Amino acid sequence: MKTQQANVLACIDGAMLTEAVCDYAVWISKRVDAPLKLLHTIDHHHETAVTADLSGNIGLGSQEHLLEEISGLEQQQSKLKLQKGKLLLQAAKDHVVKAGIPEPTCSKRHGGLIESLIELEDSIRVLVLGVRGQVHDEQNNKIGAKLETVIRSLHRPILIVNGAFKVPQHIMIAYDGSEAAEKAVEMVAESPLYKGLTCHLVCVNKNTANAESLLQQASAKLKTSDITLITTSLSGKADEELCAYQEKHAIDLTIMGAFSHTRLREMLLGSFTVKMLLNTKKPLLLLR
Repeated sequence: MKTQQANVLACIDGAMLTEAVCDYAVWISKRVDAPLKLLHTIDHHHETAVTADLSGNIGLGSQEHLLEEISGLEQQQSKLKLQKGKLLLQAAKDHVVKAGIPEPTCSKRHGGLIESLIELEDSIRVLVLGVRGQVHDEQNNKIGAKLETVIRSLHRPILIVNGAFKVPQHIMIAYDGSEAAEKAVEMVAESPLYKGLTCHLVCVNKNTANAESLLQQASAKLKTSDITLITTSLSGKADEELCAYQEKHAIDLTIMGAFSHTRLREMLLGSFTVKMLLNTKKPLLLLR
């Protein structure tokens, strides 16, 4: 029996980053020759909560009449959400077809995004989504409310898009010798996604000798692949140094591990992953 090929899955919600999410998904799909799937989720939970909040507090002998009106509004909102989802998926499909993907799959699912992605995880090759959705569209100092949970819940590569699409030419691996960083090195060495690109292998470590040892170890795996390799050792706060390096060397895409420390350590020192999501101006490909 033929095994179904895993998808590049693009999550769309109509936010400002939706077009860029589609464009990066198209780029990946073409480079790795994988099918592209567009996903839009419709969560009806909010309307249900409204009824629960209001039903016991209406009074004045009008409760039944008002509940009927609320129910009617909920049904109307649900229909509007369904219609919006249909239009979003059609627009996204037209966009990716024009970009060279002849037969993308469209999926409209009812329920929360996180639950949907967990159910679909086995069929995902790479997940692509925006750093923030419609709720935080205008707030560049925030990330999407569900983003951290999505990243923690899945064990698939996740590309976080945070700006307009640009064909990646220069990529950076944030390397610290961790298991996720090793995965990043192996992925870049083996995947057709990165062939012909310039790869900056960057290690931030106060101990220069340790940094050089780690870089040498990772370089051996990358030198046999079809990429141009540049290695760099930096010292200082990892998120600040990496973001500055991105700007200085015009890095188009950064690959790094995500949430590799315990929640207690992250609570005390702050999460490195969240700092990168907030401060970087280029897409992040996260591995766990």
